[in-house]
Amino acid sequence: MQRTIGVILAGGIGSRLGGGVPKQLLPLAGKPLMEHSVAAFQESGGIDEIVIVMQPDYLPQAETMAARYQKITKVLPGGASRTGSTLAALEHLRSMAPATKVLIHDAARPLVTAQIIEAVLAALDTHDAASVAVPSHDTIFEVGDDGHVTSVLARQRLRRVQTPQGFRLGTISRAYGQALADPGFDQATDDCSVVLCYLPEVPIAVIDGSDANIKVTTAQDFSLAEHLLAS
Repeated sequence: MQRTIGVILAGGIGSRLGGGVPKQLLPLAGKPLMEHSVAAFQESGGIDEIVIVMQPDYLPQAETMAARYQKITKVLPGGASRTGSTLAALEHLRSMAPATKVLIHDAARPLVTAQIIEAVLAALDTHDAASVAVPSHDTIFEVGDDGHVTSVLARQRLRRVQTPQGFRLGTISRAYGQALADPGFDQATDDCSVVLCYLPEVPIAVIDGSDANIKVTTAQDFSLAEHLLAS
């Protein structure tokens, strides 16, 4: 039977928030920040299992949390970068069928909902890749090395990328395989960009996200997330 896998990337340090521990373990509305994402994937009826990719020095804390969620099947040590953590997850999943649906989500987005997760899964019925995104409400400048504006991008065509991003396992594995064979490949800030670059023939569906699905990076983001959860 085909499985659907949620991968939650929690391998970063999050030093901008301070606190002496990775930001994904800092308390947010009564539980670690990353646990909000875990709970949303647990709640989603479309997700069969969850894999956590954790900052290696904090594996015991993640494993303690994992014991509370029956869908978590593995806690993996993360890589030195986001790309390294994604590759660790793909290596763990490599024995599964190429058609397996895999959703990759940043633990630093604690306000993801089961509804968003299920919308990405539905998109994978007709696409091999999909990403959550929201329209840009701001005008976006492109700026040159000299700090001067070089162009004004068409706002109506722009989207701010969120996670989860979803893939058929064979597609995302093939994209990263080609990326790793490219001497010019360094790191990726998201996974759909790897598909776009190395498998340009694969259409990437865009799923409506939510302005509440913020990425917690700064102390101000943390305060906003607290407020949104409380409301």
